Formats: sequence, structure tokens, C-alpha cells
Amino acid sequence: MNLSVVVITRNAEIFMYDCLDSLVHQSVKPLEVLVVDANSTDRTQDIVKEYAEKWDFVKLLEHPGTRGEGRNFGTEKAAGDIVAFIDADAIAHALWVDEMIKAMENADVVAGREVRLGYHGFTSLKRVGMLHKGVDITYPSVNLAYKKSTFEAIGGFDSWFKEAEEVDLNYRAVDAGYRLIYHENAVVYHRARSSFTGFFKQSFWYGFGRKELSLRHGDLWSSYSPLEMVQVSKEENIWKIIRLGFSFLGYLFCKIVGKRQTAKERLRRSKASER
Repeated sequence: MNLSVVVITRNAEIFMYDCLDSLVHQSVKPLEVLVVDANSTDRTQDIVKEYAEKWDFVKLLEHPGTRGEGRNFGTEKAAGDIVAFIDADAIAHALWVDEMIKAMENADVVAGREVRLGYHGFTSLKRVGMLHKGVDITYPSVNLAYKKSTFEAIGGFDSWFKEAEEVDLNYRAVDAGYRLIYHENAVVYHRARSSFTGFFKQSFWYGFGRKELSLRHGDLWSSYSPLEMVQVSKEENIWKIIRLGFSFLGYLFCKIVGKRQTAKERLRRSKASER
């Protein structure tokens, strides 16, 4: 099997050199590295073009839209049997592609290990897992690979989502009976938020996305462990409680917005049926 890498970007010039360096110097070269740029106004596209001139498997694509739309576009253009997703602010271990290909021999979806870089107070925080059919579906798209056939069969990323689009994708893959596994040897180094403001915003949208999932798939609270959500381990700290607080605000905000959207949709359908 061969593997295509899809990287979505927008105004990511401060990260692009590190990200692309890590991808072009893999022990097993990817079939292609497709950088999908959403109309950057900085030097992001110029940097990608520099690499494309030197490495013929690096390609620049332009497609504005949400993260899910960008990844769908990149996957549509991908020629590989496997499509691996990584973010522009991440760095792939030199064995990442090789490990992803090996792991995919026994799976339809592979989630790799995310090693976060930055302030310890942020990097020590663990993901709040959510199980569906006994499988953790919260692995992020910064280090995630799909067989292209599986990705296409479940319809790719749902562009309705503002956040948590990868959790929804994993949910639908597991729900359809595809095998999702975690492979710790497929490592990606990912930068944590570099400021308190960035952390607060991330936490808010984290909660927003979790509510989006319930709007799409119904009540999912049984998939969580309440104790896991509030318990602070030795490695974690007060930032977990702060994250939970801002996430709850995002959850409530999405709940309000979601009700309004549902009401508007019902009114639209009612008017359409009267015509």
C-alpha cells in the first residue's frame, strides 16, 4: 500500500518549514504530500512552492473552506491507498509514514501518538475520551490515517461541523463496522497553544464541538466517564478545571445556537411544504 499525506493550512508560514522538512525526510517517502491552503495571506504558499520545486511529490492545492472541507478536497485529489492527515503546526517523526503503512495492514483507520510540545500546564492535559461500541473515537486529525476506500464509503468529513469533525468521522467509521486502532509508534509532535488566550479559545471550541456531536448523533453522555472529566491526576493541574469551565461555556453556547438553527430549519421546511 502507498500513502498520501494531506496537510491543511491557512497563514501557517511560521510552521511550514518544520512540517514539510519532517515529511520530505521520512524513512519511507510518502507517495505525495498535498498541502491544501485556504487562501493564506502570508508566505505559506511561497514556502510550499519552494518545496514543490525541490521535491516533486510535494504539491500545493488551493481550496477555501472549513478544515473538513479542506481535508475532503485533499483526499479527493489523493492517489494513495491510504490518506494520512497532519496539521501544519505539527512535526512528523521520521518513521511516521512507515509505521502508518505497517499498522494499516490490520486496520481501516489508524490513530497515531500525539506528543504535545510547549508549556507543561497545557501539554500535561489528557483528552477526554468518548467510547462508541467500545472504541475511543476522540483521536484528533493531527495524526490520523484512513484507507481511502473507507473514507469515501462513509462520506468523508461532514462540513456541517465547526469543530469535532474528526470525532464525527471516527464515530461513523466505527458505527459502520470499520476497524479503528491506536498505534503508538506512529508519532507526531504537535505544538500546544502558546498563550492563555489561545488556550481559553481552544477549550471553548472544544466544548462547542462536543455539543455538536450530540446534536448530530443524539445523547452521548453515556459514552463519557464523569469521573475522568473532573478528576485531576498527578500529571495534570488546575488547568484541567479551567479547561472544563471554558468547555462548558462552549457547550452551552452551541446548545443555544443549535436550538435556533433547528427552529429555523423547521420553519424553512414548513414554508416549503406549504408551496
